[in-house]
Amino acid sequence: MSVTILLLIASALLIVFAFGLKAKPQDAIYLFSKPGALVRATLAMGVLMPIFAVAVVSIFDLDPAVKIALVALSVAPIIPIVPTKLLQAGAAESYAMGLLVAAGVLAIVLVPVAMQLLGLVFDLPLRMSAASVATLTFVTVLLPFGLGAAVHRFFPVLAKRIASPISKIAGIAVIVFFFVVFFSAAPAIWTLVGNGTVIAFAAFVLAGQAIGHFIGGPDPGQRAGLALSTGSRHPGVALAIAQVNFPDQTLATAAVLLYLLVTALVSIPYLRWAKHRRQ
Repeated sequence: MSVTILLLIASALLIVFAFGLKAKPQDAIYLFSKPGALVRATLAMGVLMPIFAVAVVSIFDLDPAVKIALVALSVAPIIPIVPTKLLQAGAAESYAMGLLVAAGVLAIVLVPVAMQLLGLVFDLPLRMSAASVATLTFVTVLLPFGLGAAVHRFFPVLAKRIASPISKIAGIAVIVFFFVVFFSAAPAIWTLVGNGTVIAFAAFVLAGQAIGHFIGGPDPGQRAGLALSTGSRHPGVALAIAQVNFPDQTLATAAVLLYLLVTALVSIPYLRWAKHRRQ
């Protein structure tokens, strides 16, 4: 793993840590205390999106790496840095934090089950152990979030002082290091461009936004939050699924990097619309 990738991962973890600096203990379990919101989130991310991904890869003649990426992304939890966008879209902090934690915890059960079901659909021996998902979720979500929440609990003044600067610096670092990684992988990514790849990724994100928005419940902030979360999935979990089941597919990483860029661009109009509605 290159130094740049490690710095990118570290920057993303800092964002989650900064998010935890603002968290109260009850925020982490917010969705588990709201069965309706939890069911809607699980339905959107864990059921409807995998169905959509299966339909896309079954109907369209996409590169195998793109098909693998789409299916793997569809069962992955939300990308850890997404809650920042949720707040911008009007979601309450408790909902954004609760969704991040709940999606990560439920993924430990849902991802292995989803892989078994997808294996039956595609007649392939697909797998992903709960232990592997738990490790990824713990390292990328629960640990940095928990550390931030602990600082908030025991050193509230310090947490309030450093949360915003850490979040801003880490956010800039994520963008910088992502583009460094992206351009270093540009030759591989370029081989995937065309044949409907970008359209497929854009359709995945837009479908996620539509699904999340329309079943997100009566609260506008929660609808916007679930919309953005459903279309933005955890690249680390998706890559782990791809590597476990298709170790010879070297373009999977390039496909996920392309997806991340498409997600960032396609999410802009919805985010602006959601922010405009708040005014």
